[in-house]
Amino acid sequence: MEFVDRLLTCADCGGEFIFTAGEQLFFFDKQFKNDPKRCKPCKSKRAGVGLKAGAGPAAAGLSRTETRTECSACGVETTVPFKPTQGRPVLCRQCFQAKRAPTTGALVTAATTAEMVAGGTEHVGVSAELLTAAQAPHA
Repeated sequence: MEFVDRLLTCADCGGEFIFTAGEQLFFFDKQFKNDPKRCKPCKSKRAGVGLKAGAGPAAAGLSRTETRTECSACGVETTVPFKPTQGRPVLCRQCFQAKRAPTTGALVTAATTAEMVAGGTEHVGVSAELLTAAQAPHA
């Protein structure tokens, strides 16, 4: 199929624009059924409005708000990337990461329990204690 440049009328500004043979080939390859309705300046102006309409601060290129507050755990002054809710604790980075990190004691207990169970019944009392501790729900 051979494509030739065509003149189209913009639906927004009413001006004429060229729908090039290359653009027509692109539309054909992508299986687009309709010709473009807007010239490039009107199309880009319309696309710019979508960003301002409320797609969020990150989409518009704006930085997040930072709030200065005091850590509920250690009392140090810190900044957080959100507005704190009254009645909920706010943690600094160190306290937050310490709270999220799994306790190594539980991992050691589980490993020790596995070794004792695999090793036999030499430490029956101890392995039963460790097994109970390992199965207890963690807070």
